[in-house]
Amino acid sequence: MITEDELFRIGSQEKTWNKYCGFLDLTLPEFMDIQQQLLMKQIEVVSDSPLARRFMPERPRNMSEFRQLVPLTTYDDYADTLGVKNEELLTAKPYCWACTSGRGGTSKWVPYTQRAIEVYAMYTAAVAILACTTKKGNVNIRSGFRVLHNLPASPYLSGIMSELLAPQLGARLIPPQENYSNTDFEKKIEDGFKMTLRTGADMLSSMTSVLVRMGERFTESSGQMKFNRRMLQPQILSRLVLAWLRSKAAGRGMLPKDLWSFKGLVCYGMDTSIYKERIKYYWGKYPMELYGATEAGLLATNAWNKRYLTFVPSFCFLEFIPEDEWLKNRQDKKYRPGTVLLDDLRTGQLYEIIITNYHGMPFLRYRLGDLLRCVALEDDEAGIKLPQMAFESRADDLIDIAGFTRLDEKTMWQAIVNTGVRFEDWSARKENEDGKPIIHLYLELKGTESSGLEKTIHEQLLKLSKDYLHLETMLGIRPLKVTVIPSGSFQRYYEERKKEGADMAHLKPPHMNASDKVISSLLGTVAEAR
Repeated sequence: MITEDELFRIGSQEKTWNKYCGFLDLTLPEFMDIQQQLLMKQIEVVSDSPLARRFMPERPRNMSEFRQLVPLTTYDDYADTLGVKNEELLTAKPYCWACTSGRGGTSKWVPYTQRAIEVYAMYTAAVAILACTTKKGNVNIRSGFRVLHNLPASPYLSGIMSELLAPQLGARLIPPQENYSNTDFEKKIEDGFKMTLRTGADMLSSMTSVLVRMGERFTESSGQMKFNRRMLQPQILSRLVLAWLRSKAAGRGMLPKDLWSFKGLVCYGMDTSIYKERIKYYWGKYPMELYGATEAGLLATNAWNKRYLTFVPSFCFLEFIPEDEWLKNRQDKKYRPGTVLLDDLRTGQLYEIIITNYHGMPFLRYRLGDLLRCVALEDDEAGIKLPQMAFESRADDLIDIAGFTRLDEKTMWQAIVNTGVRFEDWSARKENEDGKPIIHLYLELKGTESSGLEKTIHEQLLKLSKDYLHLETMLGIRPLKVTVIPSGSFQRYYEERKKEGADMAHLKPPHMNASDKVISSLLGTVAEAR
């Protein structure tokens, strides 16, 4: 049971900051010492469990021996046990089970121990503190903190995170979890915003795409709102009047930041860094970006300056496969790639992250399938002495052309956004045309103008990706083809999957490497952008 920390009632700034955000003051040797100590404790805790003995038949005596003896694993290695929630082979009875979805639509179930939940609750509180400040040491939240949460409910990890936030901080969740556990996700979002027109809120926790979409709707309607009788309530009416005055004083239409004055925004999604400036414009704050996974919990977070990701030390043991080793393994599945630790990272290099759970959770040397880039060894601006990271892409979401160019989802997304074109959604994949490989981008626009779009996106890719640039300059290949699909295609796909009862993670087509079946369901009468 997670209970409210009295520090949030007392309001002690220094003690609260040190307890929750003190990890940002660690030196790299101190971080590594924590990592090693918790790894050895984890080995001791899980070594007798039947599931762990599959990969660790003998107990390693030290960190080096652990890395030599235990193979790299994936969820498939655990699926026969975890996929059916078989608790008999685990170290301890789980406190709860969290759920995520794999590529094929099959659910991945992950057991969380009591201790893992306690540590996760601590980091959830740290995220809230950091999201709501721009200064080190400033704790801008107290008991009674109001959180508008536009996230899927448990057993998704985002829902579990919200449930932990309430007791740890003494927070009030809007809308109330107990009233919306079985409610349609879109209705929950809509009702949450309606409620906060009356009550206000201190922090907004949301998928990035929801905030961008809502900001766009404000600008598309020139900030005009449709009034109804409910808006005649005094609290709502006064909020609307003040928002109108703010927008007029700024000489523009009304934006979300005129209606809601949040202390912080916690955003989820690969697109957070892509839309960072746009979210600031719409909502008045830079988004707090996190990195984690259901199998791993919270792994990294922005600091108070909202720049890069800093790893947390005490949720998972961290290893990294360097890009050259990752490429060898990509070409030869039998090749066992070498790994390095956090203190061996190099600026500018790309790595696949490997995690080993702490606190009695099951995953050992587990491949999350994510690629991260080390952007700096320290954050000089914030005085953080730990490597600074940026999420790059999913390892399996790459489009490979001629063995020369590896185009990832984030780069393609950024290229489309950089053109300034208004679009609904997109999907790209490798295809063959006249015996040659191409990158085929299927794009739904919000307007009808598509003249020169293919050329414009191509030019943005040249700027963003050296590999893509070399493909043209060195090999003379221009692989991009853009097809504009009919308006409403992505919404129709969403509604069809929803009727079929698809998991929330599979209601939208994948952005990269969609199957023939998915692309066929998107295509109607098409117009090609030339």
